[in-house]
This record gives sequence, C-alpha cells and structure tokens, in this order.
Amino acid sequence: MTTMFVGIDASKHTHQVLAMHQDGQEVASFQVVNNWPGAEHLCRHLVELANSHRLDRLVVGIEATGIYSWHLTHYLRQAQNLAPLKPLVQTFNPKVIQGFKKAYPELPKTDKVDAWIIADRLRFGRLPASTALEDRYEALRRLTRHRFHLVSDLVRSKQRFLNALFLKFSSFIQDKPFDQPFGTAALDIILGEEGPEALVSTPLEELTTRLIRLSHGRFQNPEKVAAAVQKAARSSYRLPKAMADPVNLELATNFRLIRTLESQIKALDKPIGELLATIPNTLQSVKGIGPVFAAGIIAEIGDIWRFPNHNALAKYAGLVWSRHQSGTYESEHTRLAQSGNRYLRYYLVEAAASVAVHDAEFQLYYQRKRSEVKIHAHKRALALTARKLVRLVDHLLRSNQLYNPSGPPRRR
Repeated sequence: MTTMFVGIDASKHTHQVLAMHQDGQEVASFQVVNNWPGAEHLCRHLVELANSHRLDRLVVGIEATGIYSWHLTHYLRQAQNLAPLKPLVQTFNPKVIQGFKKAYPELPKTDKVDAWIIADRLRFGRLPASTALEDRYEALRRLTRHRFHLVSDLVRSKQRFLNALFLKFSSFIQDKPFDQPFGTAALDIILGEEGPEALVSTPLEELTTRLIRLSHGRFQNPEKVAAAVQKAARSSYRLPKAMADPVNLELATNFRLIRTLESQIKALDKPIGELLATIPNTLQSVKGIGPVFAAGIIAEIGDIWRFPNHNALAKYAGLVWSRHQSGTYESEHTRLAQSGNRYLRYYLVEAAASVAVHDAEFQLYYQRKRSEVKIHAHKRALALTARKLVRLVDHLLRSNQLYNPSGPPRRR
C-alpha cells in the first residue's frame, strides 16, 4: 500500500496544500479557497493526484488553527469521493509542528514550507491520538468551552474591579472588612459616590443601621463590621478630586459587566445539562462533580476508548510532570507539563477541588500532598488530586459503574 501524505496550512481566506509521496518527494503544491467549493476542488484534485501517481492511501494533516481549519477538517472526514483512499485526517497542535520544524533550522517561514513540514510530520509517523469526536460531543464542547471563556472573562473583570477599588478604598483590599466584596452591603459602600472621608464622618450607629438594612440582618455582628469599614476608610489613601469620577465610573461599569457575565454563565448551565443528559455516564455519582464539571470533562474526552489507559488520558490533559535526569543525577523538583488540553485540565482541576471538599478519600489525599511541601503547596496538591481523579474518571467512563467510595462500584 502506497501512501500520499498531505499537509495543509489553514488560514482565514486560503489553504496552502502540499502533497508528498511516502519516500519524501513532493507530489504537488497548490492553494484552495477556504469555502465549500474550495473544499470540493481540493478533494477532486487529491483523487486525481492519487490516481495519476498510483497512490492508494491518503493521510491528511492540518494544523489546528481554531475556527479556520474546523470546516475543512470535518469536510475531509466525510467526503465520499475520498473514501476509496481510506483517508486519515489528523489535526496537530501548533506546538507539535513548531517543535518538529526545529529539526530543519535552515527552512524559511512561508505557507508552503509550513504545509511541507506538516506533510513530513505525517510521514514521520507516531501520530497522536485522533481528536475526531461525534457531533454530540462537539456540540457539548462548544458550550463548555464557551462557558470556560466566560468564566475567564469574569475572573478578569473581578480583578479589574478590585484594582479600581484599591484606588478608591485602598484599605478595603488590605483589611477586608467584608468577607464578600461583591455582596449587596459591600457594593453599596463601594459603588456609592462618597469617599473615605464621608464614611469616617458618618456616625457609627447610622452606618450600622445601614449595613443591617442592606444585608437583611445577615451580619452576626453588624457593629463590628461598621467599625471595620470606618477603620479601613480612615486608613485608605485619598484620591485627587479629578480622579474620583473616573474611578467610580470604572467600578460601576465593571460591576455591570460582572453581573452580565454571571447571568450568561448561569444561562449556559441549563443547555449544558440537557446535552449532557444525552450522553450516558456515571461521573455525577461522585460527590462534588455536578453536571457542569461532568459535561466539561466528557466533552473534551469524547469516547474514552480513544485512550489506551488513564496515563494516556492524563498526558492528554497535561497532568503529567516532566523528568530531568542526567547520568546518576535525577531532579526531585519537576514542573507540570506545559502542553495538553487546557480545557480538560481546567475542568479536572476544578472538579478535583470540589471532590476534595465532599469526598473523604480525596480530602485526605489533598491534605497529605499539601503537607509535603511549603512552596506552592495548594497548587501542587490540587494538581496531584486532579491526577488521582483522572484514574477514577477513566474507570467510571470505561465501566459505566457508579462510584462507591465505601466498596466496589455497583453496576448501573
């Protein structure tokens, strides 16, 4: 069986295509437009090349460039006229292609060269696991990844809010008179037009009454909170008058953005749960893994049988540690891999943090790992707990059994 390797450098308007014989010789190089007719032309041309050069198998590689390569990848996998060539369509993380290109330091940076590198990487072999997913997983992935980006935007918006808050009430950030800076009572003080001087001059009884009303009596000791607020106001820096209005406007707009993002995230949770219900799984039998975490994990994994074991799954998620060894020396301090699926890693780490709160076994494991070191103790322990969770997730998805921490799993 003679194989033709095709590297495609995808971009917004056109795709650069390079076909290579299995002996490394270039068969053809051309461009196609990034649209439906362009994809049809590409398939017809690949069939013609295969027939004219007596090639009977096709392996296509595309660098994963987000949305610009998505349509072409799916089109090639479903193209009927390519079926006789038994096509394998492989997507590559750009880091993989960049790393492989370092073996050819003399090559320039052009679209044709990039397509050649992709084709040669295919010819080299040892291809990563296929990333092709069923439509139901793809649909779920769109929502869970969108949620991930909204959460990231929310975190940044909250940080910008807190940065502006430091300008208005510097000691509110340092002394933290409110446990929840985004609570109703805290926001009334923060977003109000008055500055630190006005709060200091407000009678303590009046400020206490105000906090009781705003919190609906939820403060156990409102007098203590009111005193802490005045103390923080008294020790805060004073803003120049010209800065007061811009900072207040910055706080107000960031606050509205925060509330909008929170509502959008909440609105996504329902359709995510509905899509998850169409994919049988037992992940939610683990206390601490709700529908959002389960959906994020399943959407990125897809069919668990794509991975030979939990070690391969952990590597795909980037929950592996690099090894530094030379001769008789081996470093005890290693870093978490910088590669892997960041979305899957995020949902696994978040789920691990939740499971460590609700499950006694995971809680003990997290505490033990945290006590082993003093530097980055929480991050290290959480990453190791997430790695432990990978083994459980792998088992539950393969066996379709319910999680039973007190004994062997029960069959559903």
